[in-house]
Formats: sequence, structure tokens, C-alpha cells
Amino acid sequence: MNDSYTHSIQLDQEKCIGCTNCVKRCPTQAIRVWDGKAHISHELCIDCGECVRACASHAKVPVYDPIERMDDYKYKVALPAPSLCGQFNNLEDSNIVLTALRQMGFDMVYEVASAAEIVSEMSRQYIEDHPEKWPLISTACPAVLKLIRLKFPGLVKHLLPIQPPVEIAAEIARKQAIEKSGLPSEEIGIFFISPCPAKVFSCRAPIGVDKTEVDATLAMKDVYVKILPYMKKAVEDPEDLSRAGRIGIGWGTSGGEAAGLLNDHYLAADGIENCIRVLNQLEDQSFPQLRFVELDSCPGGCVGGVLAVENPYIAKTKLMTLKKYLPVSGGIHSPEDTGYWTHEVEPETVLTFEGTLVEKMRKMAEVEELLELFPGIDCGSCGAPSCRALAEDIVRGKAEATDCVHYVMHNYVNQLSKMINVIEKTPGQKGIKNLPTERNE
Repeated sequence: MNDSYTHSIQLDQEKCIGCTNCVKRCPTQAIRVWDGKAHISHELCIDCGECVRACASHAKVPVYDPIERMDDYKYKVALPAPSLCGQFNNLEDSNIVLTALRQMGFDMVYEVASAAEIVSEMSRQYIEDHPEKWPLISTACPAVLKLIRLKFPGLVKHLLPIQPPVEIAAEIARKQAIEKSGLPSEEIGIFFISPCPAKVFSCRAPIGVDKTEVDATLAMKDVYVKILPYMKKAVEDPEDLSRAGRIGIGWGTSGGEAAGLLNDHYLAADGIENCIRVLNQLEDQSFPQLRFVELDSCPGGCVGGVLAVENPYIAKTKLMTLKKYLPVSGGIHSPEDTGYWTHEVEPETVLTFEGTLVEKMRKMAEVEELLELFPGIDCGSCGAPSCRALAEDIVRGKAEATDCVHYVMHNYVNQLSKMINVIEKTPGQKGIKNLPTERNE
């Protein structure tokens, strides 16, 4: 993976036309348009992919590893996300997809859905043992996890301190691959097949643990194209590779993780805007009876990731059909000392005003004064997502009041009115209304 980037969404400057669609859609106000081009704040980007969806010019580019990275390792292990099975038509056996992955060139396949069942088991026990933390919030969606750390620091104490299924799958798969192949760990490549950019970056910089066992992250859309030619042969003679049941496959869609807890005291929401609404209400303690909250930033859950292929709601239906043929669970149990965070996760504080308390208070007052000059309609014409964001950028020295077209027009009209008044009151001058024109001379 490219070591030079700090999040998994990058901008193609040549394609960007400065339209501000991404500015309006970004849930954390991480994007500005300056000099006709979008700029993404590394500190505020949560890799949710909303800008990718909103950009008609395709200037927002998800970053992930090329499939050619497989050539770097002698023994290759695929970790397919549960949502992968929702990309194919008329699929009645997940073994067909897993077999196609083997034929594509992977030496071993370990389903993330299988690890998801381990996380479900661990979550059930943790929720039962910690009623003082209710409602516990899922940490499986890395975009939501970062959103909480950035915008809802008071909810950090409610985060479920369990690693996402992909990290547990990678750890187990590496151990099994070493035993099967007899090769040293450095010659074994663990490849996660991801439906979204947030999971790509999460595998690069996991939260709650010091390191990841994932060596590379592939885009689901790239793998989809690669394995299609192998599907027909896999249908004829699929290997018995699947160890996941309904609970694990269900993690591919919104509500699947919560349903795997086998408990009715939960809430599940998908789509980043809906997630923000729920988090606001959680801060207000509007859900006193809840024990667990599942939030997925993508519409429909992981099937709605921008690296997936199928329409998320069609993919969700396909997974529901597939689950009919599966047992409730694959029966895989958690290894000892696996899966929990190894250190606490803290809130992230970014873009606060610098200086002493007095200086910060002065800058906040400047923001309020600037807001009096702006219309408050948050049109985005200035390149900032809101009038307040523009005012804050001005105080930080990154923008000017003249970036607001309404402010400029208001000043122009005021200056013009003053000029008219001066002309009309000047002795010996005709009133502006009586000035001759070519038409009435």
C-alpha cells in the first residue's frame, strides 16, 4: 500500500471542476474549494466515501492496493467481506465464490463472515457483563468510529472495545496459513477484499491495537471482475470452504450485526446522515432502554460501500436469499486472547483555535462578528460548507470575507447607494433619476 497518503480518499486535480457538491455532502466539513479546486482536510476526513458518491466528475478517488500485489507473496490468503456474496446473481452457495477466489490464485480463503460470528459471540458476552456502558456502540464501521471520536467525544466511553471482524480473521488466517504452508510469516500475504474506503484505511491504521495482520486491501469491484470468469467452473464443482452461517453473512447488511446478538434491545441505522441523527440523540440520552447500537455509514450497510458493484438494496436481497440455505452459525469459537482492544481509544480534537484562552475567546468573538456579515444560507458558493465554516476559515487566515458572493454584492449595492446619494445631494448636479440618456436626449 502507498505509504504517502494519510487517508483513503484522494483528489484528482485535473478532473475537479470546483462544483462544491462534495463540500455539501461531507458529514465532517472536511472539504473546501479554494482556487477552483477541492481540498480535503486529512484531520477531518473519515473516509466514508460520500464525496466519491457526490462527485459527478469522478475527481474523488478511493485508494487501495492493486491486485498485482499478490505477486509479492509466495502464499496468498483471501479475506472476503460478507458483502462480496451479495454482488452475484442467483447465488445459492457461498462456496462457489470462495472456490472462484481459489481458482483466481489465492492459496487459502478465510471468510470475514466467520470471524464476524466470533465478534458476535464476544459482543453478546461483553454487553451482558457491562450494563454500566449501555448502550454500547458498534466499532465495526471505521467511518462511524472516527466520526464519534471527532464529533461526539462524550460517546467514546460507550464504544464496544472489540476489533472488527477483518482483524480477527487476519490473525486467525495467518496462524492457519503458517501451519498449512510451513512458510515464514513474511512470505504469507493476507489480502482483505473491501467494500469501502474506510475499511481500507482501517486495515492500514487500525484503532485500539498497535498493528494489523492485513498486508494489502483490494477493492471489491476489482476482485469481482477478476473472479467472474472462474464462477462457471466453480459452480460445477465447488469446494467445501465456507464456515460461516446466517449470523456471519448477515453482517454484510445493516442490522445484521445487531441481529447476531440475539437480543431485541438494539437500534440499527445506516447512511451517514441517519448515523449522525442517532448519535445526536444518544448524546441527549434519548434511548434509555437500549443495550446496543449498530451504525453503518454506507446506505444498506457494507453492501452500500463505494467499492462494491451491486445496488446496495439489491445486494441486501441477494444476501437474504443466500442465508436461507445456511445454518444459523458456522460454529467457530473465539481463540483465547483474541479480539479485544489492547489500549484505550481517545477522542480526537482537531482544528481548534490556537493560543491562550483569551486569544481563543477573541477568535470566537471574531467568528460571531463575521457571521453578522454573511447571509446564513450556507449556499456553499464560497467553497466552504457553511457560513460559520467560512468565518472560522477567515479567522484562521485561510479565506477572506470577499469569498462570499452575497457579502460582495451587499457591499456593492451599499457603495452604489452611497454614490447615488452623494450625486443627488451635490449642488449644481441633476438628480440621478433625471440624468440624460441617449434615448431621451
